[in-house]
Amino acid sequence: MDLKIAKEEKTMATILHLSVFSKFIIPLGNFIFPLILWLTKKEKSFIDEHGRKAINFQISLFLYTILLLSIGLAIVVFQALRLGLDMPIVIGAEQLYINELGQAISIVVTLAVFAFLLAALFFLEIFAVISASIKASNGENYSFPLCINFIGKDSNNHQFTNHQQSKNEQFNNPKNQTL
Repeated sequence: MDLKIAKEEKTMATILHLSVFSKFIIPLGNFIFPLILWLTKKEKSFIDEHGRKAINFQISLFLYTILLLSIGLAIVVFQALRLGLDMPIVIGAEQLYINELGQAISIVVTLAVFAFLLAALFFLEIFAVISASIKASNGENYSFPLCINFIGKDSNNHQFTNHQQSKNEQFNNPKNQTL
């Protein structure tokens, strides 16, 4: 990173991080707004670095949430099937009646555990985004926790290996061209 980062870049990186909170107003705003801000100022290395990390973190959190919900739903369905069909369950407009609540306690515990894990992800996101925003406003780099690097650094020098060059040379040499 450059020792001297422009105030405009710091402000843009801070806004980029804080724009993920738009998901509370607009569905998928946590992907749309940071992506737009990042792509408009991608040529600046400080904004490029923070933009890639912010989007990678949002994709990672989305995948973790889907994974937790899938596993939790599968476990709850398995536990409900294990209880058997002979247990009377009455669901009315104002009531939920399960004949043997003691047998259904495992479902309640499972729901509580997965609700706790989802809440932990939510609070991790809020803490990490605010921390990243503060670091960006100070001109510092930030590494998100539990972040998977989906969008890597863009390399402009496309160096070919010797094997790739030799494959391409066969098309450039007129002796090797046959019908």
